[in-house]
Amino acid sequence: MKKSILCKLEHIKNRCEELELMLSESNLILNHEKFRILSQEYIKLLDIKKCFINWKVNQKNIKTATELLNDKEVRVLAEEELKYSLQYSKDLEEQINILLLPRDPNDEYSCFVEIRAATGGDEAAIFTGDLLRMYVKYAESRAWTTELISSSIGEKGGFKEIIIKITGNGVCGRLKFESGGHRVQRVPQTESQGRIHTSTCTVAVMPEVKTSEKLVICHSDLKIDTFRSSGAGGQHVNTTDSAIRITHIPTGQVVECQDERSQHKNKAKALSVLSARINSAEIEKRNKESAFIRRNLLGSGERSDRNRTYNFSQNRVTDHRINLTLYCLDDILEGKLDLLIEPIIQEHQAEMLLSLSD
Repeated sequence: MKKSILCKLEHIKNRCEELELMLSESNLILNHEKFRILSQEYIKLLDIKKCFINWKVNQKNIKTATELLNDKEVRVLAEEELKYSLQYSKDLEEQINILLLPRDPNDEYSCFVEIRAATGGDEAAIFTGDLLRMYVKYAESRAWTTELISSSIGEKGGFKEIIIKITGNGVCGRLKFESGGHRVQRVPQTESQGRIHTSTCTVAVMPEVKTSEKLVICHSDLKIDTFRSSGAGGQHVNTTDSAIRITHIPTGQVVECQDERSQHKNKAKALSVLSARINSAEIEKRNKESAFIRRNLLGSGERSDRNRTYNFSQNRVTDHRINLTLYCLDDILEGKLDLLIEPIIQEHQAEMLLSLSD
């Protein structure tokens, strides 16, 4: 391990021990804000400290095993111990390197997931519904909660567009790589002659903007229209101007929300989505300028992106960004998304490590 990294790890270990003492002081608990800040810092450093301590102990084991190689009676045992310790050291160093990577502060946030039917008409709308179900099932498997923000139902099922909010710890960090184009190849429900069609949907994952960090949006920059809700919802929904359409004039972003009966609730939801969209546009701009992201793993949610192909006839899913093909489409649509997400996260971390080493 490099000397500069060892110095950094020693500093982190000392800081972690210092924080342990500070957090144990009874006076600090009375200062809720300071206690919260120090606790967050301690949690971030604790895993690094544990790995570093394990690494130091393992280095002593390597030294001891190396010395025992000269003893004929225990040479075989020493060789086995040395082999194990060297591999363990390598694993710990990889883990430490990943823990030392700069963290995206948005990774811990909840997020909005916007799914839109692109090319393919009714079949694209139906597949939008399939993607929605996939993300909801994945959220359930991780004990996250989902909330419908806005939807536009397709004529023959599915959705022309739908926005949901997924709430939980680390949501955005897991789902941010879903942004981009999702292509489906299958015989549509609307096809009478059994021909395979290709349709596309786009997904945009937008971190929720925390109240303390919310962008200041001038009221004069907004054009707010009210209109009557369409679709299911009862007599009250269809006869009152409860639906909201907000246009952000400087960026041209338009958000509609009509799923609540209250105009105020629809407006609050629409403003949350608008803030997330504007914030995501800034994040995307920074990502393009970042030296860490060499390949387009983080999609923009644009139609030109092509993240994945879902081929139903072959039960196949291909992620084109990392050239990964899996023959378990059924499992993935049932919410087992980690089969795709984990390899992408590992590739992303490898790219960042490569950038840091350069």
